Amino acid sequence: MKRLVILISGRGSNMEAIVKACKAEGWPAEVAAVISNRPDAAGLQFAAEHGIATAVVDHKAYASREDFDAELARVIDGFSPDLVVLAGFMRILTPGFTARYARRMLNIHPSLLPAFTGLHTHERAIAMGCKIAGVTVHFVTAELDHGAIVIQAAVPVLPRDDAKALSARVLTAEHRIYPQAVRWFAEGALVWEGEVVRHRDGAPQQLFVS
Repeated sequence: MKRLVILISGRGSNMEAIVKACKAEGWPAEVAAVISNRPDAAGLQFAAEHGIATAVVDHKAYASREDFDAELARVIDGFSPDLVVLAGFMRILTPGFTARYARRMLNIHPSLLPAFTGLHTHERAIAMGCKIAGVTVHFVTAELDHGAIVIQAAVPVLPRDDAKALSARVLTAEHRIYPQAVRWFAEGALVWEGEVVRHRDGAPQQLFVS
């Protein structure tokens, strides 16, 4: 039984999707804790209502990123996780922290990486005239929004889209592929080939949403 610790900063809709899928689909895993860097994160209430342990490590209480990351790691390790899942966790993590959880920390980013790393992905995709946008689940490294790709979903950019409309379409895809990626990890279905991750049975690692 794999133990999952999920990190959030806000409402945690991807966290909710993972919690619900884990229970409904009977994964060989349990969500051991949900941790936030914001005391007012709405997702903490959802977790508590579902019997999941919660904790807050408020980044504002620490003088440096290194101090915050050290305390965050201490709290995470108290739950003995097999996998750390970043689900809307809005903090840039230090190299020491990412190295500590190398190959056992996932993130979701609302673009088809390596395109549009960082913030404002939907605005940038529209401004560039992209016809396809999407979302990527990847393992976390010290380089922001890089690391081995586990699964991606592509969605169309429609002629009259603004960032809000595109974001909503991408979010629907996020809620499909993030639980899938976490389930694959829990089932031991992900295989490393150098710096690339494959599904051991050749399951498709891409989704196209019309």
